[in-house]
Amino acid sequence: MLDTLDAAAVRRWCAGGLAALKRHQGEIDELNVYPVPDGDTGTNLVLTLTSAQQALAMDLDTHADGVSTAHGHALRLMARGALLGARGNSGVILSQILRGLADALAAAPQVRGRELAVALREATDAAYTAVARPVEGTVLSVVSAAAGAAEQAGSDELRVVARAAANAATAALARTPEQLPALARAGVVDAGGRGLCLLLDALVEVVTGESPERPEPGVPAVRQPVTVARETGSPEYAYEVQFLLDAEPTAVERMRQALATIGDSLVVVGDAGTWQVHVHVNDVGAAIEAGVAAGRPYQIAVTRFADQPEPAPARSSGGRAAVVVASGAGIAELLAAEGAVVVPGNPSVGELLAAVRATAAARVVVLPNDPDAQAVANQVAEEAHRLGVEVAVVPTRSPVQALAALAVRDPRRRFADDVIAMAEAAGACRYAEVCRAGREALTVAGPCRAGDVLALVEGEVNLIGVDLVDTSVALVDRMLGGGGELVTLLVGADAPDGLVDAVRAHITARWPFVEVQVYPGGQPHHPLLVGVE
Repeated sequence: MLDTLDAAAVRRWCAGGLAALKRHQGEIDELNVYPVPDGDTGTNLVLTLTSAQQALAMDLDTHADGVSTAHGHALRLMARGALLGARGNSGVILSQILRGLADALAAAPQVRGRELAVALREATDAAYTAVARPVEGTVLSVVSAAAGAAEQAGSDELRVVARAAANAATAALARTPEQLPALARAGVVDAGGRGLCLLLDALVEVVTGESPERPEPGVPAVRQPVTVARETGSPEYAYEVQFLLDAEPTAVERMRQALATIGDSLVVVGDAGTWQVHVHVNDVGAAIEAGVAAGRPYQIAVTRFADQPEPAPARSSGGRAAVVVASGAGIAELLAAEGAVVVPGNPSVGELLAAVRATAAARVVVLPNDPDAQAVANQVAEEAHRLGVEVAVVPTRSPVQALAALAVRDPRRRFADDVIAMAEAAGACRYAEVCRAGREALTVAGPCRAGDVLALVEGEVNLIGVDLVDTSVALVDRMLGGGGELVTLLVGADAPDGLVDAVRAHITARWPFVEVQVYPGGQPHHPLLVGVE
């Protein structure tokens, strides 16, 4: 029984937590409720904590400040390793939870019950801050419940507080289906929250020497149909708002969060108190008011998309660089031809940061091409800033958007203006993908069965079919029905012979004034990626 959490205990906790995540990795992966191939939470958490354990074992990047205690130093190593190894949203949030714990406990003479309670509250705040749109019924609810129970325990005994936090986290995990209807319909709990519960139980085992007895949440043998809303891109917004802003970083962060709730394609870059702000919105007044609340906005410009001409293509290099996340040899070759450094899909923060630093450029734009990779890219931007490198993240969701963004790079523009032009070009490119359903589900387009062909537009299931060619043709027709002059087709690694020829022939016959570009993408899981500009 431990009275305080020392450095050795921190190392045992990391090792025990990683072992628990590995044992339950498959189970957590299976908690994914969406039928489309996607990032796996269990795998991402294992990779993230593996990096944390490696940092503890190597004990290299110490950043000694003369303040941290031995246990604080261990916690900082653990948090730093998790950050550099973070993969996906779940990994990024876990790294922030560990960072909050480390920040709170680094200088504490000893870690007993009350200190742990304070640290869990700071960890909760760090986790919520890391998410632009916090959603209850996720790992955020679980860590918040753990912090609340730790505070209510009101004890100096470490074992009492650790048990209270772990028990409350387990109870909160069980409630996640009540908070998220998608979880309830699938009959599962939140995957990220499940991972956190395992870590807290590992902490209890280190402190008490006893492993908490928990009923396995499990995964239902027959999954229930589930409806999951996916994010849509900037085409739903009518206006582009841009302005310069003089403000403090804390106020800018509050403004960033406010703008994220009302718009899309949000880009905020700056230094030394001056920031360039860009966002797509429908409520122009609310966007400007957010700037006024943060500081002094000026050079305000509002553009209606319907009145904006197409940007002229250009290329750039010099003191700037572009780093793109993508999978598939063909896609990598295309992006490299546009002057970008390509990083394979699902990179860690450390891998993506290494690619940014390897460019030796002072200003780098990162195109993540995936929501999970975007969370990683945002962390890379923060880390790069500390190294004196300005990184801007253009929130691309598909390689076809990245191609559109790279086509408008122009070294004659200011970097911030170039980022805005790239974000605009990416937002103007509608994207879609075709894949096979991995499981039975109820989508907004109706029910699907494992093996059905799914056509997704802007991340949302739009069509369900049986034949790959027929569904792909119907998808292109639906997209071109809304207008378009250029169609880009990226052919996947498992695309059958004749698929792209049939789609191209159909476009030529039915849409004779539309230009078609076809490239071998080589991407996994998706036989066809489609872009319409």
